[in-house]
Amino acid sequence: MQVSVAEAKNRLTELLKAVEDGEQITICRRGEPVVDLVRATKPAKKKLPFGMLRDRIVIHDPDWWKPMSDEEVKKLLDESS
Repeated sequence: MQVSVAEAKNRLTELLKAVEDGEQITICRRGEPVVDLVRATKPAKKKLPFGMLRDRIVIHDPDWWKPMSDEEVKKLLDESS
């Protein structure tokens, strides 16, 4: 199938669906072929399934979200000086 640049702009979604179905589309400028739209050799990367990393995450301190006490803050500041 050959389409003009203007037509390709207006029908891009439709043209992409046609390419996904295996059709080759040529976009022409002033009647001269400029580019061919063809399906990529590899489909886009799939998302990882939910929970795939659950065994790889280790929480060393289960209370990491709690605010630090004044003593802990003072100790941390003394160590960094």
